[in-house]
Amino acid sequence: MKYDLIIVGGGLSGAALAVALRGTSLRIALVEHVAPARPAGWDPRIYAYSPASVRFLEELGVWAHIDHSRLVPVDEMQVHGDAGGTLCFSAHQSGLAELARIGESSLVHVELWEGLKRQHNVGLFCSAHPKELDIQDDGVVLELADGRVLNAALVVGADGRDSWVRQKIDITATIEPYRQKGVVANFRCAISPRGTAYQWFREDGILAWLPLPQGGMSMVWSAKDALADELMALDEESFCERVEQAGERRLGRLELLTPRAAFPLSLMRLAEIVRPRVALIGDAAHAIHPLSGHGINLGFQDARVLAEELAALPSWQDPGDYAVLRRYARRRAEEAFVLQYATHGLNRLFATDNPFISVLRNAGLNLTARLPVVTNMLVRYAANERP
Repeated sequence: MKYDLIIVGGGLSGAALAVALRGTSLRIALVEHVAPARPAGWDPRIYAYSPASVRFLEELGVWAHIDHSRLVPVDEMQVHGDAGGTLCFSAHQSGLAELARIGESSLVHVELWEGLKRQHNVGLFCSAHPKELDIQDDGVVLELADGRVLNAALVVGADGRDSWVRQKIDITATIEPYRQKGVVANFRCAISPRGTAYQWFREDGILAWLPLPQGGMSMVWSAKDALADELMALDEESFCERVEQAGERRLGRLELLTPRAAFPLSLMRLAEIVRPRVALIGDAAHAIHPLSGHGINLGFQDARVLAEELAALPSWQDPGDYAVLRRYARRRAEEAFVLQYATHGLNRLFATDNPFISVLRNAGLNLTARLPVVTNMLVRYAANERP
């Protein structure tokens, strides 16, 4: 079967790329092992969608069709150090309508797939598993586990942190374990967050609370391995009490909405995200510490930029041309580098037990709080609202 482009991975980034190319003449094959579905109750996967990502999803025709009662804007973010340092980011003071919009992964994912099902230039291969990938001078050949063979000019790896595509083409990922786990859970709160997000840089890790609709809260606690294992072993009541205490009881009594989960954290660096006839996007291309809540937004911007490069090609030009893919890589280099190393540096800065460093890092938070120009610049960069 002949296509122009094969996307391996139909997650948020891969699906967004396919939808972004709906107005082109490119023939697209999307390979995914399972289609998304809405869970009963709340989806445990919660994302902070940046204003730039919201605009992208609006352009794709997705944002208008999701249930906005299950979204909540972040108007303010309060950051607390481990020894009195504080910093507040305000959307209003930075000239933004909101810092981010908090919502479930499946809200957007399912709607993207609804668009894909109606898209004339997309062939959906689901449930399907890739088996072999052959990169040739004039194209790529992808063999599926069921024996079907797909031919195209370009293959895009949108298949996550453990990317099959990346491994098949021998792009080496340098992994630096943080010796931490991200403990995640959603809660019902006695006191509504009212559009405020909280983050605590603690001696035992980084705790983030994001507001949910109906007065709820989504937690990510990036905790050292021993503490993460301890948190996962607690009974439900003790776990809620521990989270309440860690967050200074800002939201009163907490009650679990979704089962807790934990996943290991590490920094992943790649020397390259493109090769002739191959491009990587999303978590296949870069993985960052969850303290910024920005990972999904990097993936959406990867999809947007790659789609722009491919859509701008004249009909005679090869979409797998290395020069085309290098333009995509250059355009994505700065944001991924800055966010990856900024979150890595912050995590390392607050992970040290040196009391002198503790004084400096908390003083830094307080100094930044007194410089509105700096805080506004940081907010607008994170929101992708740079001039």
